[in-house]
Parts: sequence; structure tokens; C-alpha cells
Amino acid sequence: MSAFPLAIAEYGDGAVMVTVRSPEVAERRHLIGEFRERVLTELPPGVDDVVSGLESLLVEFDPLVATSEQVSFALGALGRADIASITRSEPSLLVVPIVVNDETAPDLIEVARELGITPDEVIGRLESSTLTVNLLAAAMAPMMDGLEVPNPVRRQATPRTDVPPGSVMIAGRNAIIQPFPGPTGWRVIGRSPLRIVDITRDAPVSFAPGDRISFRRISEAEAEALDGVFLERGVR
Repeated sequence: MSAFPLAIAEYGDGAVMVTVRSPEVAERRHLIGEFRERVLTELPPGVDDVVSGLESLLVEFDPLVATSEQVSFALGALGRADIASITRSEPSLLVVPIVVNDETAPDLIEVARELGITPDEVIGRLESSTLTVNLLAAAMAPMMDGLEVPNPVRRQATPRTDVPPGSVMIAGRNAIIQPFPGPTGWRVIGRSPLRIVDITRDAPVSFAPGDRISFRRISEAEAEALDGVFLERGVR
């Protein structure tokens, strides 16, 4: 394949939606991530923001500076670039420590019962999984896939209204880390003492789509020493 097989469509007055034509889910997700890197490296004139989806890219632009036709043409030109010519940094692996107890993992027993395994086995499956960050969701939360469980995990029938920051949550074969307090319908099975997002920093997060994350269970004493420490590459 020498170029990105893109589909570009208008999305209101100030955006276009970019998707990849491929019958393979994995290829669509991989190539849209690669194309995002290309767009961020060579941002077309007038483009204000690039919002990643699992299999799409919403490119927002200032309609007073550029038209949708101009932006679409520029994106199409980027898409015709040889994929092999694109250089991208190697994905990073970040290890996220988590505490698991009755307070931090209120849904663990229910998840174990649903999967037909023990609570310790659920955490063991989480620790043995190397998850891939597909996108940064609301509040820059890392949304990941690759959770190695026997069956997809159902969401909560009744969402929780206030989940603490650092909560590690699963649904389907996906996982996400809650950066700030808020509601969720995902199952909470642990909590990290680390600060996942810090908006006071120039780079508020240390992860990007394509990076990999693994989890490591730690004791409450270990968690106290890490409380509030920003998640960076190399922090264990």
C-alpha cells in the first residue's frame, strides 16, 4: 500500500471527518493513528484542532481562513504521501501501579462472578495484559484496548455518579483511567495513586495514541509514597 485509503467528508461549517477505507478494523485504527501523526506534523493552513476517534479523525478549521474544500484538498495531498516515508517515534510502554481493595475496586467481585473467575484472577488478567492507547477520551483519559479476559465485561446497569480520580475501569475488553472525579458506567476494579493528567504542565499527559500501558498491583504502603506523583515514562 503506497498511500492512505482515505474518505473525507464535510462535518458542519468548520470541520471535516476523515476515515480510512479498509475492511479490517485493526488496519483502520492503525492507519488513522498514522495519518493523525502526519497531519500534526504538517498541519494544513486554517486547521485549529485535530480530534481523534477510534477509527476517525475530526479536523476542525477556521472557516474565515480556509474552506472545507481547501482543507480536504490539503488532507488528501497528505494522504497521497507514501506511507513508508512517514517516520514515527516508537510507542512507549508505561507501567501504572494500582491498589486493589474494597474501597478502590467496588466492582471487582461482581466482574469476577460475571467472568467465572476469582477476583485475584481478574487482576492477574489485567496485569498480564499490555493495553494499547487508542485515543484520549474526555478529560484526556487514556482509552485502551487489549484486556485479556474470557468474555467482554458488561457495563454497569446503573452508572456511578462520582468515581475518584485514578480509578481503573473496564468494559468490554477495554480499559480507561479516570483522570478527574466524575460519573461512569464502566466497572471500577482498582485505583492508581498517580496523577494521570496535570493541566498545569506544558504536556499534561505522558501518553499518546499508540502507546502501551500495563498495570502492576502494589500495596497500600507503596501507594502512599506515590500519591499525587505525575505519571511519567519510567515511573513504576
